[in-house]
Amino acid sequence: MKTFALMVGTALSLLPMTASAERGSDGALRILYWQAASTMNPYLSGIAKEVEAASLVLEPLARFDETGALVPILAEDIPTIENGGVSADLKKITWRLRDGLRWSDGSAVTAQDAIFTWQYCTDEASGCAALSQFDGVADIVALDERTIEVQFSEPKPYPYNAFVSSEAPLLQAVQFADCTGARVAQCTEQNTHPIGTGPYMVDDFRANDVITYVLNPQYREADKPAFATVTIKGGGDPSSAARAVLQTGEVDYAWNLQLSPDVLTQMSDGPGEMITGDGPAVEFLFLNQSDPDPELGEARSTAAGRAHPFLSDPRVGKALSMAIDRTLIAETLYGDAGQAGCAVVPAPDLYTSNANDGCVVQDLEGAKALLDAAGWSDSDGDGVRDKDGRPLSILFQTSTNGVRQDSQAMIKDWWGQIGVETELRNIDASVFFGADPGSPDTRQKFFADVQMYTDNSKGQDPEAFLGNWSCANIPSPETQWQGNNIQRFCSDAYEALITEFRTAASLEARGEIARKMNDLLIESYSIVPLIHRRIISGKARTLAGVRMNSWDSQIWNIADWYRAK
Repeated sequence: MKTFALMVGTALSLLPMTASAERGSDGALRILYWQAASTMNPYLSGIAKEVEAASLVLEPLARFDETGALVPILAEDIPTIENGGVSADLKKITWRLRDGLRWSDGSAVTAQDAIFTWQYCTDEASGCAALSQFDGVADIVALDERTIEVQFSEPKPYPYNAFVSSEAPLLQAVQFADCTGARVAQCTEQNTHPIGTGPYMVDDFRANDVITYVLNPQYREADKPAFATVTIKGGGDPSSAARAVLQTGEVDYAWNLQLSPDVLTQMSDGPGEMITGDGPAVEFLFLNQSDPDPELGEARSTAAGRAHPFLSDPRVGKALSMAIDRTLIAETLYGDAGQAGCAVVPAPDLYTSNANDGCVVQDLEGAKALLDAAGWSDSDGDGVRDKDGRPLSILFQTSTNGVRQDSQAMIKDWWGQIGVETELRNIDASVFFGADPGSPDTRQKFFADVQMYTDNSKGQDPEAFLGNWSCANIPSPETQWQGNNIQRFCSDAYEALITEFRTAASLEARGEIARKMNDLLIESYSIVPLIHRRIISGKARTLAGVRMNSWDSQIWNIADWYRAK
């Protein structure tokens, strides 16, 4: 049986990328991300608005293209067993940096920068958002200035996580040398003006507002990019973003137009056009497994505090899931851009479990019976269930977005029908998805019972994504509230599957383990899939070279964008 590392080698081709303009000759490029970036350091966020803004500047060894296939970026090629880059025992992968790579300050990019980046992220006090990308790495050594050897603690059939994708780029060791451990969030200049290798440099950064970029004079391709400057404006909402790109032409590109199909149809005849990408994106409910009671102080919503008083009982979470009519949400609010979803990883098919497919059928009576069995009854006849003097009352939060607020309203109604009282809250997306450890309103702080947003894996293998739910990735004050185990799920059985997945060699075994991980997550009812989403963005009809990507950064190939004449 072939190992996974052998089999991926056949898909690693880089499509030709050509622009029709000379470097900088197309002037200004205007981009709108209605979720504004609060940092340019993806290791402090892990969420799209920061990761993608940073991708113009910071680059990994390899990225995933619009098909989910690996393509080399800073590396000369993709290491495989066939070309000698992956050792026969699967315990080493050797990357070779492109010749002549320079940071934007003119200094050489070396293997030492990779070593530093690994140490930076894996420092226990850093709270690195990309920690799962380095899972299983025992050491990284420089064989010479351009050669990086990643050594694993055990055979690793899928060795393409460390320094792969826009979530795990190289940092310049010299710039970030004094920004390690507990100091990672304190280095404002480094985190907002990183020195990079990408086509652009940050000229001006205004948190939660606007970023302006200028050409990187050291960029390795002399005839790219075509645009001399880039502006990424933040703020607003999907509706205003759609108008700006599709109707008025105020911007050239607008990200994530999460709008109902009828609204998008009304805007479809202007100077812009919609572009779509299919991938593994899912709109989830996250059910807090820790107690968000403010009385707990520093222990609020932490694994070190109390377990959630009722959501830690999976029967309650299952009842909440059963009460939802996902099909109605999909048809009403998403149209062709979404379908009822029941899997944590909905694509590729190899990794998708169908064990929870029954979730597409709403079952209000079954949900009521389950809450009855869990001891929740309406003892005083006020329509809200209670138990031991506690009402079954939920604070349900999400980002400000019309589709999400409509989803909240529908879900609140269904939960009300089974005796659950729900308070709705929406938070500005730039704050909710922000990385400010001092804000009480971020998704990482999770000072609520339930929250809703979209998440997905990068690339076609979900090892790093599923690794997010390791106990080690739970946000806490000790990690500056970083970490992607948002619902505070922790399971010894799941930890064992993380280890097993890391060492599984065949595609069949990897698929089986991923499905088991999916089922454990679902059975905990700490995470509830709602909608498998198609990602929709908008671009000016005159903007060429765009290759919509749902597997990595949407603007991953911005160096190839140009203005069609």
